[in-house]
Amino acid sequence: MSEFFSQGGFAFFVWGAYGMVAALLVIEILQLRAQRRTLLARLGRLSRMRDTGATE
Repeated sequence: MSEFFSQGGFAFFVWGAYGMVAALLVIEILQLRAQRRTLLARLGRLSRMRDTGATE
């Protein structure tokens, strides 16, 4: 088991790469969620603007 974690002496690079990929995936997910919230807010505002304009 120790050899698995040491990765033949390249543990820093191997586990660092896994860590970087995990961090970037989390950042990507958070960014997509923020973009989705922004888009839905804009669509909601547009819908409300159209509704108020149609009733006048």
